[in-house]
Amino acid sequence: MSTVPKGKTTAIVAYLTIVGALIAITMNLEPKHAYARFHTRQAFGLHLTFIAFSLFLSVSFNLYVWAGLYLFYFILWVYAFYLALSDKVTPIPLVGHYFQKWFTFIQ
Repeated sequence: MSTVPKGKTTAIVAYLTIVGALIAITMNLEPKHAYARFHTRQAFGLHLTFIAFSLFLSVSFNLYVWAGLYLFYFILWVYAFYLALSDKVTPIPLVGHYFQKWFTFIQ
């Protein structure tokens, strides 16, 4: 018998674009679930980091840098989405711990 953590649906929704992360923030207002909060912070940080680097790179176009950004984002997104689906609370490599510190406003 498997137990599904409370807030798993909210955690999955958070990884579906930045809009999904914003929806997940409102979904977790009441009742609050630690599992959903953790993954919402991870997803919000991942999407926000991608958008910030995209804006920074939009000044000049370099195909290799853009390909690297998309590859980095896609690999981290797939990994984090897999963690949410498999009921694990593991931070994203390199940046996950920072996301938990920086986005404490996500309750």
